[in-house]
Amino acid sequence: MALRHFGAAAAFAITVGMSASPALAVTEIQWWHAMTGANNDVIVKLATDFNASQSDYKVIPTYKGNYPDTMNAGIAAFRAGNAPHIMQVFEVGTATMMAATGAVKPVYKLMAEAGEKFDPKIYLPAITGYYSTSKGEMLSFPFNSSSTVMWVNLDELKKANVEIPKTWPETFEAAKKLKAAGHDTCGFSGSWVTWVNLEQLSAWHNVPLASKANGLDGFDTVLEFNGPLQVKHLETLVELQKTKTYDYAGRTNTGEGRFTSGECPIYLTSSAFFGNVKAQAKFAFTAVPMPYYPDAKGAPQNSIIGGASLWVMGGKSAEEYKGVAKFLTFLSDTDRQVYIHKASGYLPITKAAYAKAKEEGFYKDQPYLETPLLELTNKEPTENSRGLRLGNMVQLRDVWSEEIEQALAGKKTAKQALDAAVERGNTMLRQFEKTAVK
Repeated sequence: MALRHFGAAAAFAITVGMSASPALAVTEIQWWHAMTGANNDVIVKLATDFNASQSDYKVIPTYKGNYPDTMNAGIAAFRAGNAPHIMQVFEVGTATMMAATGAVKPVYKLMAEAGEKFDPKIYLPAITGYYSTSKGEMLSFPFNSSSTVMWVNLDELKKANVEIPKTWPETFEAAKKLKAAGHDTCGFSGSWVTWVNLEQLSAWHNVPLASKANGLDGFDTVLEFNGPLQVKHLETLVELQKTKTYDYAGRTNTGEGRFTSGECPIYLTSSAFFGNVKAQAKFAFTAVPMPYYPDAKGAPQNSIIGGASLWVMGGKSAEEYKGVAKFLTFLSDTDRQVYIHKASGYLPITKAAYAKAKEEGFYKDQPYLETPLLELTNKEPTENSRGLRLGNMVQLRDVWSEEIEQALAGKKTAKQALDAAVERGNTMLRQFEKTAVK
């Protein structure tokens, strides 16, 4: 089912509530998620620890597949009237969840109604801004957050006598030297082509991806990423692709093995790539901030987040909501946030947890784990760097990727490709705006 239909389906489903059986002394809280491997272990431990800490509520975590699978399972559950209490939704699903008015319970309302102490100011603004209204009201609870970083093969840079680049021009020059030193098929590359080269690029340089604060301030947003900075960047990638100084590695993260294998010595992708790098790389590595264009005024600004947040579903009882609120308070505990950060590599969401990890010397031996936090907190977020909230985002990214691929293949100029991506994307946004539940 297309995500644009989610709002209507969700609104239909809230007519049927789900409550615990009165025969049960313990109120069950269903938590659907998309975490696997070690991160699934973290989820299970959090639920187990919460359940052991009190006797009124029991959180039951259930793995529902990857992010799109979990979202689809949620859509089906809304239709059937048996949605979970908590659902983990990836960041690109935020606008779709927001559009489902009544099918979700905003976190700020949940906490107030449940009487739980809740201060949004204790959370890192670069993280919470993505999931909040323009007034700073938190709609969902940030859970696993990451950002884009530049992974560097230190051994290969040393062999080629190349310094770690800080700017885009330095990155292009470093890639040329690395190619000359034997990296014939890839001087540098990256995953998530639109996230890195449109969404993050725009925020990092404080230029708009779209109007209305990148959609955060309204569904009537208009795409604006065909400006001089974005066009110049794509033009350079197109030119470098001809010699494989830059080599395209796909729309998602399927190309990340090109870094861990040693093929691409410089690679831009998520900070959440850490676990795989640590397990698979047979070389010294680090992760440094994304490059920036030094002639761009005020750059670098701050990065935006990836990952997912926890949405509270509508149509539940006051007692169930009280349990959900207590669980979110439990997750916000400083020591617990530090544990999640260290165990998963995802970012702490509170200022206190970040400070404590620093005080404990956590970043001394692994400074690259602080890199995404330094990017996110580099400067106070602006209208261009608070985050983004665009309907049908999964489909939008596919359209943007198609056009970038046309440019890289030499079938369109960079300007033609980005103009087309904006035009096609705006048509999709207008469709979403019509179908979104107000």
